[in-house]
Amino acid sequence: MSDDGLSRERLIWMFTQMVRVREFEERVKGTFEEHPGVIRGHTHLADGAEASIVGSIAVLRPDDQLLTTYRCHGYPIVLGTDPKALMAEIYGRETGICKGYGGSMHLTDVGRGFLGTSGIVGQGIPHAAGAAWAAQIRGQGQVVLSFFGDGAAKQGAFHETLNIASLWKLPIVFVMENNSYNVYTKVEQEDANAAAGEPLAVKAQAYSMPGTTVDGGDPVAVYEQMHAAVERARSGEGPTLVESRVYRLSAHGNIIAPPGVPLHFPEHEAITIFGNAEEYEAAKRGDPVPRFRARLVTDGTFSAEEADAIADAAQKEIQEAVEFALASSFRAPERATDYVYA
Repeated sequence: MSDDGLSRERLIWMFTQMVRVREFEERVKGTFEEHPGVIRGHTHLADGAEASIVGSIAVLRPDDQLLTTYRCHGYPIVLGTDPKALMAEIYGRETGICKGYGGSMHLTDVGRGFLGTSGIVGQGIPHAAGAAWAAQIRGQGQVVLSFFGDGAAKQGAFHETLNIASLWKLPIVFVMENNSYNVYTKVEQEDANAAAGEPLAVKAQAYSMPGTTVDGGDPVAVYEQMHAAVERARSGEGPTLVESRVYRLSAHGNIIAPPGVPLHFPEHEAITIFGNAEEYEAAKRGDPVPRFRARLVTDGTFSAEEADAIADAAQKEIQEAVEFALASSFRAPERATDYVYA
């Protein structure tokens, strides 16, 4: 058992999941160059948020539930969704987890407690409260996590939901993954005129619930904060707002190009909008995946060779997911209205 209370096996599990999520996101990004036209529409990556995702999910029981925003590929991977079915969904194939109807921004795996995502900023927050109310009624100690970005803190749904969740002491934890940018706008610019409150976790005070800010690049720190918040919710004491500070390492999303021009991912906004390559390079040096790897090698949790073997296995697993998805069929056009009507 390590000083932080996590077993060696659990720490290795956390690193393994972080590597799997990163490899998945890298292969999705690579699809735009290697297989032009395979992914249609918008795609948003969460590279840089792996520690926040894994540290949060590590505290859950199998019967707990969560909802997320549209930057959503990593969560079902950690929950146990088959990466082959997940990649097939992003590619729009009938073998996908939503049979190809959802795509990148609309993923669901209810059997694993992954209740869904949305392309609308903040939409999933009240839905998560509804799931938490149902859990409260069932009385079996389930907890719901609601993940969203810092931009959602300016939506009415955020404020209304935190208010009712506090009043009813719902078993929910609100996880604001502050990734430093709202599309092309830096959070620092908004603090002065649109997102009053620094850190953003201070917003919890208005709704009489605890608010805390954590380094989202450290999965153990995230685990510790989330463990306290989840136990509070599970014991009937009500919700917590956790601001997990991460740095999105890819651009906000892919470019939607005109006909004949392949979709692609541009460079990060720190470079293309603000001309600040130094900021971006500093963020890359703080990349949570190699950072956690170095920590575990240094403290003797595993050897460098064992870490490399985990990375190699993840690469092989996700490459197989790509091949499976590419080999899968699209749904027939006449099936387009399946599942539209009850």
